[in-house]
Amino acid sequence: MKNILYILFAILIISCNKDDDNTETLPPATQTGAGIFACYVNGTSYIDTSGGYFNCFYQLIDGEYFFGIGGEDENHNIFRQVILSSNASEIEENIQYNLNCNEPNNHYAEVAFTGQLLDATTCNTNFGTMTITKLDFTNNIISGTFEFDIIHPNTGETIQVREGRFDTLFTQ
Repeated sequence: MKNILYILFAILIISCNKDDDNTETLPPATQTGAGIFACYVNGTSYIDTSGGYFNCFYQLIDGEYFFGIGGEDENHNIFRQVILSSNASEIEENIQYNLNCNEPNNHYAEVAFTGQLLDATTCNTNFGTMTITKLDFTNNIISGTFEFDIIHPNTGETIQVREGRFDTLFTQ
């Protein structure tokens, strides 16, 4: 019996692949202000490592609304930061917004690449979507989902961001 256990243990050890270390399951999509920001980037998990203390705001400035949330994953091999924003455009619950260019009346996504000073935004051919699933002004909770493609500015590679979710508190 011991030999069988040793064999099973050896198979388990051998079958573990270090490439799988970065494909952990994302936290569930919640609507409680749980402090999550996560997605898959080209199939690998991107999970905010700041401990839920990322900046999130939805503010009225000079008669226009601006929204912004950014997650940071210090351990990710492609992006170090992902930002979702609106530029002079309101957001509402249960509305799907197209992620376009950073221009007035638009919503957009922006990324900062790991180990580089390069940034890229969803603009022109790199569209995506963001849906606000909860917008609670009483408790300042905002939750949503997102996905988009981004083009690496040096290589031209299309990078896929999928199954994105956030749930946090916001400032007004």
